[in-house]
Amino acid sequence: MKSHFKLSIFSIALSAMVSPIAGAQDADGGASERVLDEIMVTAQKREQSVLEIPMAISTFSGDELDHRGISAISELQFAVPGLTMREDGPGSNTIFLRGIVNQYGSGAVVGQYLDEVPVSLTAFDQLDVRALDLQRIEVLKGPQGTLYGQGSVAGTVRYITRKPVLDEFQGGFSAAAGFVDDGDTESVLTGILNTPIIEDKLGLRFAARLQKGGGWQDQPEAGIEDGNNQDLVNLRAKLLWHLNDRVDVEAMYVHHRNESELGLGYEDPDRTIFVAGDPSTVLLPKIQAYSIANVTVIADLGVVELTSATSYIDNDHQYPAVYQCGVETNCDPFEGNDDRWDTGTMFTQEMRLSSSGDSKFQWTIGAFYQELTDKLVADYRTFDGSSATPFVSIFTDTFIRQDKSESYAIFADTSYQVTDRLQIGVGGRYFEDDRSTSSTCCALIGVPFSDQSGSFDSFDPRVYLSYELSESLNLYSSVGSGFRSGGFNSSGDPPHDPEDVRAYEIGLKGVTAESTVAFELAVFYNDYSEMLRRGLVFNGLNFTSQLSNIGDVDIYGVEGGVSFQPTDGFTVSATAAWLDAEVQAIRATDATSLPGDSLDYVPELSYSISGNYDFEWSANRPGFVRLDYSHRDEVSYIDRTTFDVLPQFSEAVGLLNARVGMDFSEQLSFELFGTNLTNENKWLDPYHEWRNANRTRPRVIGVKLIYGVR
Repeated sequence: MKSHFKLSIFSIALSAMVSPIAGAQDADGGASERVLDEIMVTAQKREQSVLEIPMAISTFSGDELDHRGISAISELQFAVPGLTMREDGPGSNTIFLRGIVNQYGSGAVVGQYLDEVPVSLTAFDQLDVRALDLQRIEVLKGPQGTLYGQGSVAGTVRYITRKPVLDEFQGGFSAAAGFVDDGDTESVLTGILNTPIIEDKLGLRFAARLQKGGGWQDQPEAGIEDGNNQDLVNLRAKLLWHLNDRVDVEAMYVHHRNESELGLGYEDPDRTIFVAGDPSTVLLPKIQAYSIANVTVIADLGVVELTSATSYIDNDHQYPAVYQCGVETNCDPFEGNDDRWDTGTMFTQEMRLSSSGDSKFQWTIGAFYQELTDKLVADYRTFDGSSATPFVSIFTDTFIRQDKSESYAIFADTSYQVTDRLQIGVGGRYFEDDRSTSSTCCALIGVPFSDQSGSFDSFDPRVYLSYELSESLNLYSSVGSGFRSGGFNSSGDPPHDPEDVRAYEIGLKGVTAESTVAFELAVFYNDYSEMLRRGLVFNGLNFTSQLSNIGDVDIYGVEGGVSFQPTDGFTVSATAAWLDAEVQAIRATDATSLPGDSLDYVPELSYSISGNYDFEWSANRPGFVRLDYSHRDEVSYIDRTTFDVLPQFSEAVGLLNARVGMDFSEQLSFELFGTNLTNENKWLDPYHEWRNANRTRPRVIGVKLIYGVR
């Protein structure tokens, strides 16, 4: 009944979102100046209006990201209903979308891209991309297997950076200070420099961010206060060479380094962290350092456009791992703390041809190659918390695993404008992944050296259509699939097979004739088969993880959003998602999940409401006021190999943020902001019985000065 009540409330809310459209379409006079900007995106690897694309997309302009205070994916999750995360500190996040949730396996379920660069290395190691000098962020919902391949089985997040301006010198600087409730002050310095080298031919754009402080977690036994302070350096240089009217060459280099003394993000309700064994042990600091190099060539060949994108990533990641079986688990009093080092490189090359012009027949065809290497070294230290000498480890060893993946793909997507109103499209991608792994560890507990290899392949089709009900109202539907490659367990355990998702979606997008209201509504069903889950096998000294394809999941969902501009300068926006994800069938012999179980990390209801008012506080001196409220239901975790009490739950979370800005001149602006204004202190993660869960960040009140371009 609770589920049906929430769905009823959600349906009423969506009806209320859409109902103003009819009345607004008939309005005349006085509204023509209240215009919502048309949003252009490149989700289908060519520039289109977001209303034309037959899929649900959430977009955020660079200005909106600044006004909402979104600087990382951990903050974006509260602005996109249906997007959740398993957070293990910066650079160790696993991202989930539309109920397709899995923190295990060989690759991501939600891919991330910085321009043309895929930045998801493994399921656990995704680069910590920051919202620095971005043109926009696009969140593509549902499987993106055709154009983006494996790793995008649930969706794709695209960070689109600003390009160099070739005919104008630009510069800007901002300084912000945030005062964390019962924590340390956070300082953020951001600089942007754009300079033409050869006017209209060659230009260079620099963006840099330095961030320090902002911590609030303590480890009293070690004398550490605010130990999750961040020491961040993020630099990006982007070169644009307009070779001639037909050829552009872009080159980008990114340097990122972030260090935190207590950097995993786990904490207890009193804002302290847990350390197994001796609580005075100073953990290995968390450091992620990576570099990205990319060259993209775009050539207009007349009837077609050629794009070549070449990228290389070098990632160096060190972090501690702490864990303890709590009283609701079946392995109490097992606990430990490890030091881990994960290094990896990834080379990618994509080439594609796309149709150009406005013909009825549009198409894209391409090929993709990726070579990935990853090495993990872990020093295990395991303790028996019930012994008379709990600080003495009962097991120590070093685990080393080296993984390699070489994958290939060819893909195509084409659409045809059958009539002035009807467009149909079809696409497909063939993918092959040759993987190998080598590991050595722990002969004492039966995990000897092992070499394993295998090949996994998939063909992922997509069919879609869109129909213009009117000039500004578009109905679409699509059927598509996504794929995540298989992988390996420890020696002696069988490998796991790939996962597959077949997605069905129907949606409606539109704006009023006066462009004062824009809305979208989508209903979808995901058939998630061969779902992968981890089971823990305990042996008295340590545990091993065994991944297996346990069965099938049905996911039903409804999403909606509306932006309404009732008066000049005042915009109200709301988005919401309702999800129902349930295990349907189990084929594995373990009892990690059973039919009828809900899926991990899936909130039933989540929504976000925003209001933004632009005004003039003095003659020709603009300002703005913005309020954002986000709600997410509790999420659960079920694992019968570990927990005696099921499900494990997080807490429902509601966050209120606000920002006020004023321009003192054309160059100088001032902002006052607050995040988590009600100072919520709640579990975001249901894994707290293993002492592996984070909580909401405390209230932050801050100020920001901006000079020049943002």
